[in-house]
Amino acid sequence: MSLRPTLGQVLRPVLARPPAALHLSPHQWKTLRTLAACRTAALGGQAFYCPHCQREHVVAHSCRNRHCPHCQGTQALDWLAQQAQALLPVPYFHLVFTLPHTLNGLLRQNRATLFKLLFAAASQTLLTFGAERLHAQLGLTAVLHTWSQTLLDHYHLHCIVTGGGVAHDQSRWVATSPHYLFPVRALGRMFRGKFLTGLKELAATGKLEFHGQLQPLALPAKFAALLRIAAQPEWVVYAKRPFAGPEQVLAYLSRYTHRVAISPRRLLATDGQTLTFAYKDYADGSRPKTMTLATTEFVRRFCLHVLPARFVKIRHYGLLGNRQKQARLATARTLLGMAPTAVLAPPVAVAAEAPDSTPACCPFCQRPGLVRLREVPPRRVVPFDSS
Repeated sequence: MSLRPTLGQVLRPVLARPPAALHLSPHQWKTLRTLAACRTAALGGQAFYCPHCQREHVVAHSCRNRHCPHCQGTQALDWLAQQAQALLPVPYFHLVFTLPHTLNGLLRQNRATLFKLLFAAASQTLLTFGAERLHAQLGLTAVLHTWSQTLLDHYHLHCIVTGGGVAHDQSRWVATSPHYLFPVRALGRMFRGKFLTGLKELAATGKLEFHGQLQPLALPAKFAALLRIAAQPEWVVYAKRPFAGPEQVLAYLSRYTHRVAISPRRLLATDGQTLTFAYKDYADGSRPKTMTLATTEFVRRFCLHVLPARFVKIRHYGLLGNRQKQARLATARTLLGMAPTAVLAPPVAVAAEAPDSTPACCPFCQRPGLVRLREVPPRRVVPFDSS
């Protein structure tokens, strides 16, 4: 077995001979082909010359796909620099809104529609609490995650929320306690109500799809029964430890917002037929464990987390909403005693090497000073066929 495989190494044999049992959409097949080609001759590259050891080598281009665990660290850099401009010198809170697993099947068949509803229900809950309890407009950033540690369905939204907001009359900044935002049980109940109400409206207007085993849910009585089951338990809104300040928020954003279903360091070994990867078992005290899956099953699970085409997984609301965002931030900074145009310095990670740039050192002699020679055109290496 080869140690520490890349995701591309896992995917290429599957794409060369697609198993009949692997039923994926054209968008999922397209995404897999892109990920499999990452950092291979299929995407071309750049040729470099080392003046010290006088050797040439080619650095293949990265795919830059948002589902690629190898590319997301660098893809986040420009986005992160933009977020540094929107942070305020206030405490920030981290809350996670999670949907019950009884709705997983419905979510699989209505991904874009119900992901949009998840964003709406969570953001409206937080903004409503801010308006009713603080009489102020909060700012929040929401990030969609769809996976568990074992790559099964686990639909949840991470929300980073300002510790306070601008009063409705814009006369002052209304601060919260640095240690407490809102009661999570009350948040969970409002979130549940808003999401289930949205589900009822979508079903009533024919905007939900029901296929295969879910076809009975097209009957109003069956759908109402599912909603009753989903409404019975408390819905989980988990409040993580508050950030100590905006610098911690940036450090968190730099490694978390662009995370994909599995990171490269979790891939341990493959023999072409199976894949072993690391995970944390949260039901067993977060103990580190390993899991071995058939490669086909791993690919199936990974594709559960391929987002719908053009779907935006990071969204901003309230003070940070796109409309008149700069004017609202200028008001907040003034009320907080900052210069209206003051911004916080981006984290060190923003200065990291960009993808496809000149490597820092020669791979042979490990000395700096590489010279770029030419662009290497792409060439077809593996017959990635989704038929």
